[in-house]
Amino acid sequence: MRNSNHNPAQTIPAVTKVPVAAGIGLRAQHFEDVKSGLPDIPWLEIHSENYLGGGAPLAYLEAARSNYPISMHGVGLSLGSAEGVDARHLARLVALADRIEPALVSEHVSWSVQGGVYLNDLLPLPYTEESLALVCRNVDRVQSAFRRTILVENASTYLQFEHSSIPEAEFVRAIAERTGCGILLDVNNIYVSCQNHGWSATSYLATMADAPVGEIHLAGHAENRVGDQVIRIDDHGSHVAPAVWSLYRQALSIVGTVPTLIEWDTAIPTLDVLLAEAAIAQTHLDQAIRHADAA
Repeated sequence: MRNSNHNPAQTIPAVTKVPVAAGIGLRAQHFEDVKSGLPDIPWLEIHSENYLGGGAPLAYLEAARSNYPISMHGVGLSLGSAEGVDARHLARLVALADRIEPALVSEHVSWSVQGGVYLNDLLPLPYTEESLALVCRNVDRVQSAFRRTILVENASTYLQFEHSSIPEAEFVRAIAERTGCGILLDVNNIYVSCQNHGWSATSYLATMADAPVGEIHLAGHAENRVGDQVIRIDDHGSHVAPAVWSLYRQALSIVGTVPTLIEWDTAIPTLDVLLAEAAIAQTHLDQAIRHADAA
């Protein structure tokens, strides 16, 4: 971590590290199935903000953490906010982390707060030196508060800023290099953004070679037609697309084998459907591990 002498791993040791395996996101629809059935899931990821109100969700999370490694994935810290990270929100997330001792903590490279108003979206940043310095300051503050390194995720985007001067993959990698954080590589987001903007997904992944990628996300997306143009929307509401599976295999060959998560947040299916999707990811992951061992 930049400008810090302490070792985050010594300050808050994880109960257990997330295994190099395919996990799923824990959603309210599956609370009881997970608690009572104890399905064979290597690890679970939560959206941190869903558990800040206490009550039944937190009780289910407490039960889950006794049986599974947990990753805290935030959606509201607004790492790209020019006004800085909301101190009260950050303190509540840190308190949750202190309580459940997650194996991983992550957030998005985006912004969602202006003038104290939270916007229900992960909004894009201009990729400039100015915004890079801003995000790095916020990441430093977040890591100091959590007393551990975090992972930052590439968000899906639907527009570009004319004055952006840094390719997105280089921007995300630079955050990790300057702050010591890791990268949560969302392969579906790479596909969506590259298709929307005409970028090369292969070049994007090549930029991540030897980068500190600590996790991969996979999800489904929607295709919306506007006139004669198709806009891809990262809605997490369907099976992983064949093209994204292909890109995932390519990612594993470039960044190595890392924990992989299946995200499904809209039109949420039954737990068995999620587990079947995770099993496909596990098959690809196992093949990549065998290939690496044989090399």
